[in-house]
Amino acid sequence: MSAAAVEGPHRPEPLPLLDVANKLMEQHPGHRVEIIGGVITVAPPPDASHGMALTDLMIPLMAAGLHGKESRVIQGIGLWLPTGPEDYAVPDLAVVDADIHERLVENNCYDPVSFRLVLEVTSSNFNSDLRNKVTAYAEAKIPVYVIVNRKHGRVHVLTDPVEGGYDTHRVYAPGEHITLPESIGAEVTLDVEAILTAGRP
Repeated sequence: MSAAAVEGPHRPEPLPLLDVANKLMEQHPGHRVEIIGGVITVAPPPDASHGMALTDLMIPLMAAGLHGKESRVIQGIGLWLPTGPEDYAVPDLAVVDADIHERLVENNCYDPVSFRLVLEVTSSNFNSDLRNKVTAYAEAKIPVYVIVNRKHGRVHVLTDPVEGGYDTHRVYAPGEHITLPESIGAEVTLDVEAILTAGRP
């Protein structure tokens, strides 16, 4: 006599992370949903000071001609990451090649090869900007990563991506000026005090 096969309880296949992330975006309009290192993060909408700091940062980038025929300055554009099969980030601000439309990968995210600079203005999830995204953006070979660290009153400029991080990490304090690397396509100088003042809640 043969024994009948015993089946365990049926467990549905887990949804792909991208599907889960997209459902979270539908359920939480205005929130920023990202997948970094295979982990979904959901950040609340930014405050007004966050937006003012971004606007103040866009002005010198655009005045330098970075929003033209060769490159564009864009807020909140999806960046496909090589750190996981479904990983992506949505940096606050980016300088990208003008042909960005030709570099769409998936889920409204674009190939990192088109990104010259990414910039984050910290909010309540500042640890992600200072840790997880450093690794993710370096792995994506983003040449310049700028962090406006509102919590600690500093601006970080990271360049020369290497495995696991950036080879060069310079921290600027109020009273200093930052000259961004010309590799972004133009010479741009930022006033640290002005940026931090705009970003103060």
